[in-house]
Amino acid sequence: MTTEKAREDGFLAGLARFCHRRRRLVLLLWVAGVIAVAFAGFGFGAASDNDFSGNASESARAQKLIEKHFPEQQGDTLTLAIKADRGIDDPAAKQKIDKLVAELDASPATGPIVSPYRDPALVTKDRRIARTTIPLTSQNVKIGDVRSLVTAVKDASGGGVTLGLGGDNAEKAETPGQGAGESVGVLAAAVILFIAFGSLVAMGLPIVTALMAIVGGIALMKLVGYIFPAPDFTVVVSALIGLGVGIDYALFIVTRFKEALKDGDLPEAATVRAITTAGHAVLFAGTTVVIALLGLVAMGQRLMTGVAIAASVTVLVTMVAAVTLLPAFLGFAGYKINSLRLPRRTTRAERARNAQAAANVPASEAVQGVVDGQGRGHARRTAAERWAALVQRRPWVAAALATAGLLVLAAPALSMRLSLPDASVQPHDRSSYVSYRILSEGFGPGYGAPFVFATPIASRDADLRPIVQAVSKTEGVAYVTPPRVSKDGQAAVFMAFPTTGYQDKATPRLVHHLRDDVLPGVPGGKAVHLGGPNPVTVDFSDMIGARLPLMIAVVLALSLVLLLALVRSVTIAVQAAVMNLLSIGAAYGVLVAVVQWGWLGKALGFPTAMPVTSWVPMMMFPILFGLSMDYEVFLISRVREEYVRTGDTRTAVSHGLARTAKVITAAAAIMVAVFTTSLLGPDVGVKQIGLGMSVAVLVDATIVRLVLVPAVMELFGKANWWMPFRRRASAPVPTAVEEPAGV
Repeated sequence: MTTEKAREDGFLAGLARFCHRRRRLVLLLWVAGVIAVAFAGFGFGAASDNDFSGNASESARAQKLIEKHFPEQQGDTLTLAIKADRGIDDPAAKQKIDKLVAELDASPATGPIVSPYRDPALVTKDRRIARTTIPLTSQNVKIGDVRSLVTAVKDASGGGVTLGLGGDNAEKAETPGQGAGESVGVLAAAVILFIAFGSLVAMGLPIVTALMAIVGGIALMKLVGYIFPAPDFTVVVSALIGLGVGIDYALFIVTRFKEALKDGDLPEAATVRAITTAGHAVLFAGTTVVIALLGLVAMGQRLMTGVAIAASVTVLVTMVAAVTLLPAFLGFAGYKINSLRLPRRTTRAERARNAQAAANVPASEAVQGVVDGQGRGHARRTAAERWAALVQRRPWVAAALATAGLLVLAAPALSMRLSLPDASVQPHDRSSYVSYRILSEGFGPGYGAPFVFATPIASRDADLRPIVQAVSKTEGVAYVTPPRVSKDGQAAVFMAFPTTGYQDKATPRLVHHLRDDVLPGVPGGKAVHLGGPNPVTVDFSDMIGARLPLMIAVVLALSLVLLLALVRSVTIAVQAAVMNLLSIGAAYGVLVAVVQWGWLGKALGFPTAMPVTSWVPMMMFPILFGLSMDYEVFLISRVREEYVRTGDTRTAVSHGLARTAKVITAAAAIMVAVFTTSLLGPDVGVKQIGLGMSVAVLVDATIVRLVLVPAVMELFGKANWWMPFRRRASAPVPTAVEEPAGV
């Protein structure tokens, strides 16, 4: 049985025929399913979990001890920061402060508030700056209630009194939603598709298919969150991934459908051809992305496992939509796929076909040499073929320049620092940032980076003075609070405030010094656990740094196995892995330069220079490796096809690049447009991953695919197709995976 015949009789062919013929039923099932899952997921889905402390870290042990023996301290709190130009005892300032404290105290969302006038420890010596803690009555307080508190604090500021409300809940309350970012991404993708297809109908099918898949995928992801909890950024990141791959996958299939219609196939046959070729490639590419995402499980962090599962669910739904919902849409569209066309100039090939129709000349003679590239009469090669020929004439130069450029872009990644965002890196008009600035001025920059020490004790009379004194005398510690004993007399806690801020590179060093050197050197110090907001960040970042190489190795190994199964060439599989590493390294380097060094940071929406958010490089790697493998599949499949036909690597690369350049360019442009729109949102972590992925996709679609791939394949020649135990290395077996020929 031939490959073509096998495809026509295979599972995908049968699925495509069913979805085309029963398109009304398929569309009805999809609409009903999405509505049902959306109702359940968005109405009753699991809440986000942002506890990055892990299960076995020092900060996690400290938190468990506190939760067990200090249950009264488990409620969330806010911090009111006050700065009065003429001092808080000024009559006008005192009246304003008292009024605000009374208003906050009267809120049903808050517990009793201690006025700074009643506790001297809450006021600086010059009495210009004060603070007070605002307990919340519930751990699951409504964001709307906290937002009203933030509004009250903002409204009370003025007249020489500056007020700010800090705390995690305050940051969440005043952080706007992602806004129009995804909408702008969809609009940009629509414009690119319209230019590529030249038809509103063809443009709309990938958009609608992707949007339905994303809604269903994210809703299902929220239900899966009961088993695999995930942090709150997962929804936005999954939406970005789903939108990008969903539109791209539909783009590939619609392109092949249009090509089949142009070749004379009926709509049903064109649908079957599109699904059995481009749809097969989509399933392979999507599986690669899912496997790469599941590499996050190797991090051994439960929240990252949740992110991996959640994002994989979204990608899986987009894959299913591409091979079921899209064929139904193609059935509705049929020959109208080119309706509502964009006026455009005819190509030379089209003018030749029109001329031969008028003169009754066979089409093969009229267009010979116009569209087929090298070696056929007086052929006019495409721009992609001419570019490939240019690279192939000087492969060493092209490969060296491309590699050097990528390494230069990647160089800043060597100085990457990891942390989690806090109030100090928020926009400066936020109340939480105002609170941070006031507290840092009055009580030191380390007030927002407290260390919490927790230890079990044998009795209430346990002497903790040696431990407290050792900590207080440590260089970098500003001051230490007296120990507090739990009601059951089995545990004690005290706090220390560093002289440096949350994002300062000296603060993590101090955490490690206290744990490794100070506490073990004091009697009873080995039983003390150091936790708190900043140590949680330190532990999480250290875990990322330690396990990232393992995750990279797992993703590389799994992806290489998949690529070997597809292209059946060790050389090409290794080339793909190395090139993907180079493009991802370049993205890491640009991310460090913009975010950490501050180059163009403000222009791109980052309020200040800051360390890279801890989870960003970890998330970027599997996502980008999977997406890069997608492009590798689409390009190398066509190159391999041409090599089987011609037996010449140079011709195969030239023709393969020409046949895929447009579709890869359009797909990459859509990805870049979607990912870049994250810069319009408020979350600095999501901004970072959007920036990094945009750079990586852009680099991969230009420097890697247009320069490095043709140059390296030219240098390797027939060695590109080396595979152990193959009988004839010069004639690899054609792969069943194909990609669309172009837009």
